[in-house]
Amino acid sequence: MKNYDTIIIGAGPAGLLAAGRAAELGGKVLVLEKMRQEGRKLLITGKGRCNITNSADIPEFIKHVFPKGRFLRNAFSRFYSQDIIVLLEKYGVDITLERGGRYFPTGNKAADVLKALLKWLAELKVEIRVGYRVEKLLVEHETIKGVQANGQTFTAKNIVLATGGKSYPATGSNGDGYELAKAVGHTIEEARPSLVPLETAGRTAQKLQGLALKNVRAVVWVNDRKLTEAFGEMLFTHFGVSGPIILTLSRTVVDELHKQNKVELSIDLKPALDEQKLDKRLIRDLNENGKKKVSNIFRSWLPASMIPVFIELLEIDPEKECHQVSSKERKKIRFLMKNFRLTISGHRSFKEAIITAGGIPTNEISSKTMESKRIKGLYFAGEVIDLDAETGGYNLQIAYSTGWLAGDSCMKTE
Repeated sequence: MKNYDTIIIGAGPAGLLAAGRAAELGGKVLVLEKMRQEGRKLLITGKGRCNITNSADIPEFIKHVFPKGRFLRNAFSRFYSQDIIVLLEKYGVDITLERGGRYFPTGNKAADVLKALLKWLAELKVEIRVGYRVEKLLVEHETIKGVQANGQTFTAKNIVLATGGKSYPATGSNGDGYELAKAVGHTIEEARPSLVPLETAGRTAQKLQGLALKNVRAVVWVNDRKLTEAFGEMLFTHFGVSGPIILTLSRTVVDELHKQNKVELSIDLKPALDEQKLDKRLIRDLNENGKKKVSNIFRSWLPASMIPVFIELLEIDPEKECHQVSSKERKKIRFLMKNFRLTISGHRSFKEAIITAGGIPTNEISSKTMESKRIKGLYFAGEVIDLDAETGGYNLQIAYSTGWLAGDSCMKTE
């Protein structure tokens, strides 16, 4: 039986930050990681490039976090984007600011970030044991006493649960942190995939598979009521839709699908033109190309792979000459360009989700310390908490900030 000041469960970004901060304050720290390697999920973030953090200020950042971003105010005031940048640069990571306020390692390798964090922990003499799965939190009189892992007992007066959520389970995030917390009296907000591709009904998306659209507006309609929208890039796949704006909208869509509501997605292919301006352009182009076939004029309006799909949906004769297009047909063209609609039938699984929505409710955690309100000495950090954010480095910053605050609080409790 070994005794420590603090034991961290999970060697992802939240766990590593918690371990480093507790060790900086003089703690004897042990990290237990069930996988055979630290930071497995960190290595695949940002498609292997690792979107380290975002340059947004705290009020703006909080707008991108769900369901209760304000819970993070204290954590962000203690450790924020510039703090992680300074730490990583100290250990050899050059960092570049890209569009959308996104910070990446200049070398475009997530492995550089992981290497830097592990170097920091090695200097602080943090003990890391990989291949150790925690089976049980040891609690007496609602106070943490230690953990049981691989059949062994490790004692500590502070435990930080930083096991991640359920997304990308192959990296170790399979939801076992929820079970550990539940076993000692915490409730769990149902885990759902977030930042996840969406599935659509019918064969429209399949026919457009591989087509990427830029500068479009996607609107989510729930039971025929407009709910939310996003502007940017998207992609058609063999099962439906994906890409940045789809992932952003997916959190809302997943929740609505789970409520068994009717969910549709309408895509505005010409967001820069209102109905009137678009109509004028269609009239001009049809008049100027009177003798051309309708199928040919569509080339100046849409990506090539979309044309047959459009013509089929419009039920218009592709051989018809432009000057023969009626005002009714023109209105149908205009409407479809501004309202290309797909029915959302489902979403992809946790295997394809970037982040997990759900987890330990924030009202069961102290925002000032990240300590459990139910078990003394138990702290939470990262994705295991019911907090998730949009893409852009936001989720990783939540992990660093909550991890750092948990590690700091562990060593400052009486």
